[in-house]
Amino acid sequence: MSIKETDERYIAHTYKRFDIAIVSGEGCICYDDNGKEYIDMTSGIGVNSFGYADPVWAEAVANQSKLLQHTSNLYYTAPCAELAEILCTRTGMSKVFFSNSGAEANECAVKVARKYAAEHKGADCYNIITLNKSFHGRTLTTLAATGQPNFHEKFTPLTEGFLYADANDIQGLEKLVAENKVAGILIEIVQGEGGVNALDADFVKAVERICRDNDIIFMVDEVQTGNGRTGKLYSYMHFGVKPDVVSTAKGLAGGLPMGATLMSEKCSDVLGYGDHGSTFGANPVCAAAAISVMNRLDDRFLDEVADKGRYVRERIEAAGYPVSGLGMMIGITPEKPVADVLAECMEKGVLCLSAKEKLRLLPPLNIPMEQLEHAVDIIIGALK
Repeated sequence: MSIKETDERYIAHTYKRFDIAIVSGEGCICYDDNGKEYIDMTSGIGVNSFGYADPVWAEAVANQSKLLQHTSNLYYTAPCAELAEILCTRTGMSKVFFSNSGAEANECAVKVARKYAAEHKGADCYNIITLNKSFHGRTLTTLAATGQPNFHEKFTPLTEGFLYADANDIQGLEKLVAENKVAGILIEIVQGEGGVNALDADFVKAVERICRDNDIIFMVDEVQTGNGRTGKLYSYMHFGVKPDVVSTAKGLAGGLPMGATLMSEKCSDVLGYGDHGSTFGANPVCAAAAISVMNRLDDRFLDEVADKGRYVRERIEAAGYPVSGLGMMIGITPEKPVADVLAECMEKGVLCLSAKEKLRLLPPLNIPMEQLEHAVDIIIGALK
């Protein structure tokens, strides 16, 4: 059987795949099983920070796999400790918990907020406010946190205690806080799956203020926006705010499964022995991969990411199409169905994503300008 036939026979039908079997790649270029070449503007939905088969990343992974691939969290390991130091030093956070995915990172964030509130305000203070059109994961709790009813319908009852506010509605958020016992507020600076919608700066700052005024845990979901994607190490850094908890994953380990939940000094001791755990969290190979990514996300590189994002935005807007997002997390509103745009781009050798009615671009952060320019040419042609 072919790759597609074997997949159809043995893999649960939870994914509506594009009609492409990718077999290899290098940088931002990948190849299907017929040898056709594509410029990948998806990076595995924001995961392959440095594209396919990045040599620095591959060497770090290979070297660590020959030394120590897993030990469990019953023991200390150097990659785990080094990565934790890097993350805390560069964010000013105090502690980190490592997991395997963005959903797990968000689960940890919810647990931190609820345990803090229970200890300081009482067990009946457990509500978490998220935003309509948000997306926080596929577990029952992170589905409940997701502010999109269509994700809830088939899996009720979900975890209780989640309330939803409209993005950029400060008064609405203040009303929810005033009328409920709230443990935490969880936001995405740019709502990825919800349509690549960037929050207003005034709203982000208001969320922080409301949390400070009411001793509520301020949480930012940086699963997709984090690790350089928006031109800052983490997207909240664009606004001069300081979250109590930051969750991240996707691009952190550049292609291997890893999540992280960073906690400020306020929350650093909320989780004690036995309160949380993960068999594979802080896996040495994943941690080594993440170190290789983080060590290259310096200010100069992040400025280049921001410049590339501006280039794409200016080209698309000049062609007459609305653009949303931040940095290299870009949403484009086409005049025709987004499925048609995706198909035409794919036919011409460019892989893109969708988010609601928008075309979504999440290219590798280090995509060369020549390839970026060529991909944008094809995308503009497909939008027409």
